[in-house]
Amino acid sequence: MQVWPGQAYPLGATYDGAGTNFAVFSEAADRVELCLLHDDGSETAVELRESDAFVLHAYVPGVMPGQRYGFRVHGPYAPARGHRCNSAKLLLDPYARAVSGRVDWGEEVYGYRFGAPDKRNDMDSAPHMMTSVVVNPYFDWGDDRPPRTPYNETVIYEAHVKGLTMLHPELPDDLRGTYAALAHPAVIDHLTQLGVTAIELMPVHQFVNDHRLVDMGLNNYWGYNTIGFFAPHNTYASWGDRGEQVLEFKQAVKALHEADIEVILDVVYNHTAEGNHLGPTLSFRGLDNTSYYRLSDDQRYYTDTTGTGNSLLMRSPHVLQLIMDSLRYWVTEMHVDGFRFDLAATLARQFHEVDRLSSFFDLVQQDPVVSQVKLIAEPWDVGEGGYQVGNFPPMWTEWNGKYRDTVRDMWRGEPRTLAEFASRLTGSSDLYQDDGRRPLASINFATCHDGFTLHDLVAYNDKHNDANGEGNRDGESHNRSWNCGTEGESDDPAVLELRERQMRNFIATLMLSQGVPMLSHGDEFARTQGGNNNAYCQDNEVAWVRWPQDGCTQLAFTRAMAWLRRDHPVFRRRRFFHGRPVEGTHDELSDIAWFTPEGEEMTQRDWDASQARALTVFLNGNAISEPGTRGERIADDSFLLMFNASDQPLEFVVPVNHGRQWQVVVDTARSDGVPPDTGPKAGAGERLTLADRSLTVLRRPA
Repeated sequence: MQVWPGQAYPLGATYDGAGTNFAVFSEAADRVELCLLHDDGSETAVELRESDAFVLHAYVPGVMPGQRYGFRVHGPYAPARGHRCNSAKLLLDPYARAVSGRVDWGEEVYGYRFGAPDKRNDMDSAPHMMTSVVVNPYFDWGDDRPPRTPYNETVIYEAHVKGLTMLHPELPDDLRGTYAALAHPAVIDHLTQLGVTAIELMPVHQFVNDHRLVDMGLNNYWGYNTIGFFAPHNTYASWGDRGEQVLEFKQAVKALHEADIEVILDVVYNHTAEGNHLGPTLSFRGLDNTSYYRLSDDQRYYTDTTGTGNSLLMRSPHVLQLIMDSLRYWVTEMHVDGFRFDLAATLARQFHEVDRLSSFFDLVQQDPVVSQVKLIAEPWDVGEGGYQVGNFPPMWTEWNGKYRDTVRDMWRGEPRTLAEFASRLTGSSDLYQDDGRRPLASINFATCHDGFTLHDLVAYNDKHNDANGEGNRDGESHNRSWNCGTEGESDDPAVLELRERQMRNFIATLMLSQGVPMLSHGDEFARTQGGNNNAYCQDNEVAWVRWPQDGCTQLAFTRAMAWLRRDHPVFRRRRFFHGRPVEGTHDELSDIAWFTPEGEEMTQRDWDASQARALTVFLNGNAISEPGTRGERIADDSFLLMFNASDQPLEFVVPVNHGRQWQVVVDTARSDGVPPDTGPKAGAGERLTLADRSLTVLRRPA
């Protein structure tokens, strides 16, 4: 076998049509072997003799796409000094573009002997390991172009590749649960009719099913357990894992783009699947433990701000390079449109404290590729000072956990929530205005994958996670949920009607709020997980979306609210409200006004009243301050939003001097939620009775 010196960059395995260049970083290694793996279980070892700045490399002619490979690292095994090199362990390439197989859990894949964690384990892990794969980078993208949907026109749909498609009745059995299913017309048509402009996929980076879960007969369903930051997860492919998963993912992105739907990836750059000091040796740990991970003062152990056992070392230039190379790869080669960063506060931890200006954010800010896509932070981690909602840099948007909590509290009837609810409804200026950001920095959501579904939010007071095998100890205990009087399933018509109304309230509030709305997959069908609020290990019908028959009123209402938002720019402003008349609009009315149910303007006393749970909001469509994309003036209809979160019906007076004639266009007290065009009308000063826990929207034409 010929072996040429090759190049130190790009890292990973790069096929050029005649052979493959291999490059891997390790400062800890004495020497590194490239192992080319054969289907009969044998391997051919090639020592990487060339080294530039601790990147070892070689070019091997004739190595073609589909070739499986791994690395063996010869170097110090000294846990007390942070080193865990072990040539008996076949290691994944951190830059592998595809991964084949799975981990066959056993003592062989661990660097130490069970029962003796300080003793090195020299059992060969190769027969039990997943392997890296050489990939053909060529793909016909045709005229694929990113939709580049502006944030103010964006509706995000958080979804799980398998969970969304596994039970879809119109999909062939061999496509269910795969990337190809995302590209199926039945799925794309559903998203389009729902008004979705971006699908946010839960982790599709190659991840590992934890040893513990496998022993329990469960799987890591959510996938927040990454081992390959460049490789699409192999079990989501319908027709192979020797690079076919890369082609299938690209085909799905291309099909979604054709429907003007962006693809956002939920990415986990804060930790890896190797866990704590008792975890397996799969890749990074065996290559260079001290360069990749944050170690404690006692270097046998890991600093953990993620709750998973380890945290990547964000002050390491090699970790930063890995993350930035990965992000650029997914944008340039896989054509994705943005990223949602799991536990993003960890990415800001250079040392201990969360540093808003850490190196990672500096790199993103100046990167000509990554800085141009959607960047969404989950602005917290489990470490000290880790709750950082509102504190990310200006170019970032954030999952607004305060929006979620306040909206839940409002509709379950908590006291003293009215003022904060008003702030969340109008884009959370208290969080985002001071640093130059706008309402679009707020990703608004009532539910997501983590926690109750929308149905369960109104059907359970307590979590019911027994199926997870942890004695119901896992998952959040304070859910801000309310079961409407009965825990769990009920056949009481009054309870069911109230729950349906509450779900309509959440959907309507989400779509009427300034910011960017995010739906959780299946909430448009009122899907349930039986009260499980931590279904991370439920790769089964507990967590999969059950698609309803035709005539689902919840689906029809969700579609109607999404299209109401799309049709009316007053609900998706790019700038914050001024709270006064806007110059140049020839309208003497304020762009927003707040009223008590009696139609009187809100005073500070009204805002501070502990039991106040109702208000009216006037949105002036004739006082939108921002211009259109070509500088044109934007004008819209005006709206009155009447919220009654109390447990009693209330009379609302239509405010005077803000429009003479209004028409009801949304009423969540109705089973369909959306009256027909000939729905009730109301004049200034007239009274409307709102059912308990309901909202009504009235429109006045421009």
